[in-house]
Amino acid sequence: MDSTLAKGLGVLEWLARQGEGARLADVAQALGLGRSNAHRTLQTLVQCGWAAQDGTGSRYTASLKLFELGGLVDGAVDLKNRLHPFLAALAQTTGETIHLAVLDGPDIVYLDKFDSPLPVAAYSRVGGRAPAYCVASGKALLAARSPSDSALREQLGLSGDDLPAHTPHTLTTVAALQADLATARSAGWAHNSEEWRLGVCGLGAAVFNARAEPVAAIGMSVPAIRCTPAQARALALPLRDCAAQASASLGLASHRLPAS
Repeated sequence: MDSTLAKGLGVLEWLARQGEGARLADVAQALGLGRSNAHRTLQTLVQCGWAAQDGTGSRYTASLKLFELGGLVDGAVDLKNRLHPFLAALAQTTGETIHLAVLDGPDIVYLDKFDSPLPVAAYSRVGGRAPAYCVASGKALLAARSPSDSALREQLGLSGDDLPAHTPHTLTTVAALQADLATARSAGWAHNSEEWRLGVCGLGAAVFNARAEPVAAIGMSVPAIRCTPAQARALALPLRDCAAQASASLGLASHRLPAS
């Protein structure tokens, strides 16, 4: 365990539970720290934006950053609960593995899933991550954001134009990825053809909130043996319908749904 990190988190949690804030001496006594140690920890939290000092500098409080992050976590949980029935219906209709994913930095994180009952099925894990640029749900979300090359590099944490290859089919340049994202925007769904895992293809469609902002993607993982171009196009129809219904449930007016 990193003792410095644990100490900082302990101070932050204790501060968050103090309605009126606390003085340096209070923090030191409550956490069993020396005054100089407590002072360094508090100043680090202040400088990093996790804590704030009052006008006199004598009292410390947890900042609103905790509230903001808490809202994001609550939002993800609420999103999962609200969209769960749509995923269930799509899983029933298609028989394929269905998941809900959100962007988190350069990756997507799986929030929810329904496993395929078929003998040959694609695998994903709730809480698992995958690089956004080589899975369909990630590409659907990137496409919906219409990023510039520089914004795309920043999202993916790139210093240049090269993307790491995970299989021989991975798109490995920003230019190739942008072309694929343009196709996804035009079609209203994204496709992954064994770009993350050999033998596994995927389809993804973005879900939008009432402000027409992409907040999640509904994805479908399909074994490559069941994902010819014709099969992919057929599966994309119920997927797009599901994403549109999910978007409507979040308040998106039908006329604001991005054109395909």
